[in-house]
Amino acid sequence: MKVYKGTAEVEVRDRRLKTIIAYDGSGKQLLAEAATGHVRCPGRGFSQCSDCAEGCSESMTLNVRDAAVVSHAPLGCMTDVSAQNVRERSTAEIQGAPPARARIISSNIQEKDTVYGAAQKLRAAIREADRRFRPKTIFVLSSCAAGIIGEDIESISSEMESELGYPVVPVYCEGFKSKTWSSGFDAGYHAILRKLVPPPRKTQPDLVNMFNFQDKDVFTDLFKRIGLRINLVLPMTTTIKNIAQLSEAACSAHICETLATYIAASLEELYGVPEVKTPPPYGLDWTDRWLREIGRLTHREEAVEQVIAEERERIAAELADLRAQLAGKTIYIVAGDTYAYNLANLVKDLGLQVVGLNMLHHDLHPDTAEQAYLLQEFTAAQGDMQRVSVCNKQPYRIVKLLRELQPDFVVVRHPGLTSFGTKVGIPTILETDANASSGYEGVLNMGRRLLRGLRSHRFTETVARHARLPYSHWWLNEGQLYPGRTAATVAAEAEEGREKIG
Repeated sequence: MKVYKGTAEVEVRDRRLKTIIAYDGSGKQLLAEAATGHVRCPGRGFSQCSDCAEGCSESMTLNVRDAAVVSHAPLGCMTDVSAQNVRERSTAEIQGAPPARARIISSNIQEKDTVYGAAQKLRAAIREADRRFRPKTIFVLSSCAAGIIGEDIESISSEMESELGYPVVPVYCEGFKSKTWSSGFDAGYHAILRKLVPPPRKTQPDLVNMFNFQDKDVFTDLFKRIGLRINLVLPMTTTIKNIAQLSEAACSAHICETLATYIAASLEELYGVPEVKTPPPYGLDWTDRWLREIGRLTHREEAVEQVIAEERERIAAELADLRAQLAGKTIYIVAGDTYAYNLANLVKDLGLQVVGLNMLHHDLHPDTAEQAYLLQEFTAAQGDMQRVSVCNKQPYRIVKLLRELQPDFVVVRHPGLTSFGTKVGIPTILETDANASSGYEGVLNMGRRLLRGLRSHRFTETVARHARLPYSHWWLNEGQLYPGRTAATVAAEAEEGREKIG
């Protein structure tokens, strides 16, 4: 089945990947149920918080330095722009690029516009973005309000493109269309593929597409040692030129399947740019596999083996010391679907025991059968993970899980989630920079941060003594989210609460 279908909108993950946002059980049970298309989703009658697909598309399109963004939405949909400004400035500083502000304008849809339409407001916002920012392209993000009233952003974008003389790119990222915000990543990349990636004029055999988050660049110097150049896509230094080269690269790599498998698979399908289909570079074994596959696709096997040997030798002494200090400690991980497995694979190299994973969503299968399916990879290598939970940022469940499991550490991927562990007295590490833990140096970085967290136990204990959680005694203390589960109870739960996916 084709991944890229050439339609104006990408198919949302709920249908394309059969994404779920609710599950409690073991990894093997989730694998077994995913294979049948039937997954138990008990206990999700209440949702405390989540995110929006438009926010994911916004964060991606704002990363293109010579582009501007028009959010065709009520003003409230831009509440994250101040944070985007902070992230853009800090990322630019880390990467040695000139600072820049977020280049975004809201069309400011109001109540009367939902009755009479907001097409003129959108045209005015696009013209203002052109006047203010002088970009090389403008992304137009649709919103729930625009989608519900049926705003024709496709025709308006085409009309304004003719007027301005450069691409005006519609991005269909209405939050109500998907129960998982990660569909916004796909929407942004689909728009880029439709409008900004031309067929290749030539193949650049030393160029590797690197789909990344807006974090420090830890790959350019490493790849130089292999004789490769990086075409960085998503960091704040991305340009229209970077995007135009996507079809000319020797291969496409990424650090997160949730983020980038759609565009990587589409580039392979459309232009023959092979995707690196191994797990991402987290943990020593996965980093070895990732680099070796890049070496195979670019015909640089010997150089890769030399780099692997040098890096393994370089980190050996400090890694042994970190293992000695952390051996036997337990850890609980809260992160996006595949990134949770990335971190779980990494911390095993430090001698830690993962007592549970909380994924913010879970795709029941990847975009293509050849892509790495990390649940399967992790289970095959590490055995069954007994405590796997899927919930989209639901504090009432995460707090209860942490009180029940009492790990030595919690690692969370997203800002705002750190308070959950701290309030119940557990040192919590924020994995806000996705690159900080990647590769060989990333294993050391994680170990160093965990040791710092261990030394802060008095602070954490003090916070926990004074914190007042908003949940009832009944919820916090009665019953377990992971009681003893037998084959009979699993069968009974499946019969009672089974949800058909797709």
